Amino acid sequence: MDRKSILIVALCVAMLFGWHFVVNKMYPPKPAPPAATNVVSTTQTATTTNLTAPAPSGQSNVAPSTGPAPRLVVDTNTPEQLIVRTNEHARYTFTSYGGGLKFVELVDYPETVSRKHDPATGRLATLNAQAPTPSLAILDGETLQGDGIFTLTSSEEGVHAEKQLPNGLVLIKDFVIGTNYLLTVSIRFENQSTQAVSIPEQKWIVGTATPLHSQDNGQRVGWMWYNGNKTAASLGGQFFSSSGFLWMPRTPPTEFRAGQNDVGWAAMYNQFFTLAIMPDRPAAQVVARQVNLPPPSEEEIQVHPRAIRLPKGYEVSIVYAATNIAPGQEVQHQAHVYAGPKEYQTLAHIGAQFSNRLDEIMSFGWAGFFSKALLLGMNWLHSALRLSYGWAIIAITVIIKLVFWPLTRASTRSMKRMQALQPQMKAIADKYKDDPMKRNQKTMEFMKQNKVNPVGGCLPMLLQTPVFIGFYFMIGTAIELRGAHFLWVKDLSQADTLFLIPGLNFPFNLLPLIMGATMLWQAHLTPLSPGMDPMQQKIMRYMPLMFLVILYNYSAGLTLYWTVNNLLTIVQTKLTKTTSPPAAPAKAPVLTSPPKKRK
Repeated sequence: MDRKSILIVALCVAMLFGWHFVVNKMYPPKPAPPAATNVVSTTQTATTTNLTAPAPSGQSNVAPSTGPAPRLVVDTNTPEQLIVRTNEHARYTFTSYGGGLKFVELVDYPETVSRKHDPATGRLATLNAQAPTPSLAILDGETLQGDGIFTLTSSEEGVHAEKQLPNGLVLIKDFVIGTNYLLTVSIRFENQSTQAVSIPEQKWIVGTATPLHSQDNGQRVGWMWYNGNKTAASLGGQFFSSSGFLWMPRTPPTEFRAGQNDVGWAAMYNQFFTLAIMPDRPAAQVVARQVNLPPPSEEEIQVHPRAIRLPKGYEVSIVYAATNIAPGQEVQHQAHVYAGPKEYQTLAHIGAQFSNRLDEIMSFGWAGFFSKALLLGMNWLHSALRLSYGWAIIAITVIIKLVFWPLTRASTRSMKRMQALQPQMKAIADKYKDDPMKRNQKTMEFMKQNKVNPVGGCLPMLLQTPVFIGFYFMIGTAIELRGAHFLWVKDLSQADTLFLIPGLNFPFNLLPLIMGATMLWQAHLTPLSPGMDPMQQKIMRYMPLMFLVILYNYSAGLTLYWTVNNLLTIVQTKLTKTTSPPAAPAKAPVLTSPPKKRK
């Protein structure tokens, strides 16, 4: 590759990664209205405290907001009461402030996996951590809150929360802790007054989606909801981003709102954990707003220099329409809450139990069939054959390669045959250069005579693409790989960073470098399409460097799969070259005189 070609490729890469900064410099985005935060601010009476600042009103993607978002208001003169209940998998902390679930700690999962350059925090993975509002708090203003203080008592199976409101309503919540990370909650509104009581639109807090830990950039933090027919997911960082198409600046929305009285369940999640509420009757809408989370302390920044300085969370809630309760009557709702890992078989079992496709939270994408098959196969190899997850990934890669071996061998032979026929095809192109239709007709006839399929070389790649996409989504969400060791890799779900380069604070990841080297080797051995422009040939030879940049910080499990796949392809290419029979002599093309042009 000459210097000019290298310069062009380098400029393309620089433009790809520098476009965002150039656009923001030339056209700075308009600042968004301040989002809700969890900073405590006192009111004029000094008797109540706003746990969240009011979120601004604005247009949603379905219906306009009617005003500031409801916020939890509590009387801070009353100390917060906490009740902690634990089972074999989770520790639930309930709070009297709002009468909800303050957070859930998963006792089987640490917050971080210890690595040489990044020591573990020693904390447990937590859902709704540092959130401004507890899960299953019900907000609408003062009608259903009063001073925000509930009375908590432990029951035989869980926790009982009760609140007497000034309008004669009694709000009662009974939480029952179950198995498989499930929690059942019964919510009852009792009208103990002598008059009918109107309840306005109620906002049930699902929870706040937060990053896994202080170094998590939040790219996989978002929410999902189910309308009884299909699911829809949104990543908070993308939805509330100030960058639009090609990083062009835009004014970010202040609220996500969707649903038409068909919200079967709503969930908030990060890469590996989720909290979902499955009500007994569909909610009217699902709403999400961005909130600011507490920044890391100076001590934490010293231990973890790559900690995110301004972390964001996304408060998700379901909305029920206004209603009236007659004197002496009550309205009762029931919901099931899942707070645990994004473990496919557990979610699939719960989804089958409630017929609600809860396993869609895995976010496998359009290649879901392949993702599920690969995940189940990997887990079977791990449990039945006692293979580590690293060796299980290698075994699956070998199996896939063997399945596609006949197609790949036929593809290689077809490409070699096309190369052998290139002189005759060029003669046809020169002969009919002024008549494109005739040229194409004669070219197809010539290839048919010599039994060459023009798409034969591309077919194996097209068939393997869904498998690779399925692998990509599976490895990105498989919690089984979290903390799985392989050789020098301490966590197959993260990049295999050996150390941070001094002075640059840039990670040195060995496995992507090996992957890039094998891709260059493979590209050198793979025959290029005949007739390709020399400049295009050079670009294709060095295109793997682009994948190296894209996948450099991706999970080690995916780069391990791609590296092994490249090595097997190299072996396959060499075997095909040594075992392929010599190409049969080509049949001469039938060339007729081109039609004469009319004067």
